[in-house]
Amino acid sequence: MLKIAGAAAGATVAGTALAAAPATAAEGAFAHPGMLHTRADLHRMATQVKAGAEPYTAGFARLTANRHAQSTWTANPQATVYRGSGTPENYVTLYNDIHAAYQNALRWHVTGDTAHADTARDILNAWSARLTRLDGSADRFLASGLYGYQFANAAELVRGHDGFELARFQKMMLDVFHPLSEDFLAHHNGSYITNYWANWDLTNIASVLAIGILCDDRAKVDRAVEYFKHGAGMGSVKNAIPVVYADGLAEWAEAGRDQGHALLGVGLMGTICEMAWNQGVDLYGYDDSRFLKGAQYVAKWSLGGDVPYTSYTRKKGAPGIWSGSETASAAAAVDPAMARPIWAMIANHYTKRRGLDAPHLTKIAARFAPEGGGGDYGPNSGGYDQLGFGTLAFTRPRATAAEATASPTPTAGGSGTSGGASATPSSSASPLGGKGGDLAATGSSDLPAWTAATGVAALAGGFLLLRRRDRARRDTGE
Repeated sequence: MLKIAGAAAGATVAGTALAAAPATAAEGAFAHPGMLHTRADLHRMATQVKAGAEPYTAGFARLTANRHAQSTWTANPQATVYRGSGTPENYVTLYNDIHAAYQNALRWHVTGDTAHADTARDILNAWSARLTRLDGSADRFLASGLYGYQFANAAELVRGHDGFELARFQKMMLDVFHPLSEDFLAHHNGSYITNYWANWDLTNIASVLAIGILCDDRAKVDRAVEYFKHGAGMGSVKNAIPVVYADGLAEWAEAGRDQGHALLGVGLMGTICEMAWNQGVDLYGYDDSRFLKGAQYVAKWSLGGDVPYTSYTRKKGAPGIWSGSETASAAAAVDPAMARPIWAMIANHYTKRRGLDAPHLTKIAARFAPEGGGGDYGPNSGGYDQLGFGTLAFTRPRATAAEATASPTPTAGGSGTSGGASATPSSSASPLGGKGGDLAATGSSDLPAWTAATGVAALAGGFLLLRRRDRARRDTGE
């Protein structure tokens, strides 16, 4: 069932990225689908899975084995969603339904099975018909950010599908999610600007950006891009990554806090960069590829490598209520086994789209491939902070020299048509690269060890579950 490729990429210092195009929102019509996935991406997934090409089939096995990706999922919408202590928390229901909508929509695009599209549509319609409010403690701003960008991505994948109430869903996003996300970026819950670590800003930048794309709202996209570059909070790129070192690494400020939140931040910043890229905006390359240097730093550190850390002090509290300060003087301890489905997207951008060396990203992406999604990384909310399935979704062939130096465009590579294009899945049987190409590669080496022990186990489990389901269907006549 498996052929294991096991050559690791060399541990050389990452090269500096090519000069970035101006990071301003592209004018003209929006590309749809155009958030985490373009039409070209969806076509690549479908053709490669149908051709049996690795590591796509391994990534797809993770998807089909996930309980959220089943067309039998039924939504449980709520009128008010609460997140935070002191409230009747029910946000677990929301994020489980979001991941079920996203996973079913993604599965539809890969297989063409409309039962999954219908399930995704029904989940999204059920919530837009009922949800009117997000509430709770300050954690309500995490809800607006995390679930805002995730909800929008799920909706983007079924945009134009028969029966999807797009206008009603857009209204929910504009009325329920966007006001909280914008309020946080503008006012930070009335606190000092540094009271909240970077991931709070990043969730809400992602939400504003995704809602802007979903609703064809240029002002919201521009707002998110501008905050990413110059925002006063800790989530703007130069505050989240405050120190660039001579070795090509750049300090991730939240590494002084803990590993889990640093991984969350890297995943969110990558999500913002990918969504912007698919609308013609290069945030990946902004400020001499500052994000590459920060992501390389977190990757090396998370795998147990030594990294420098310049002491960082932040002010805490709120004016007139309480104030204090906190200093992080060293990078926190790490668990090299801590997995989050964030690396394939970032590694493939820098090493495949841009043709750069990123050895730490290559190594960590291979270590945790094939990536799963919500429900595969524990039962708590942290396991649902990323949509995941990066091995399936973001593995790509190496770009040509001309492609690697090109500026992103909203329609490049067949990323979709503008303004409400029908979201029919790509189902061409012609493989893009075949089994013999460099499809498994995520770094400078074309033989990454994507079949690490965790990946092999997950792949085997996925195929076993599929075999059992097929047998059960035959036995019951379904």
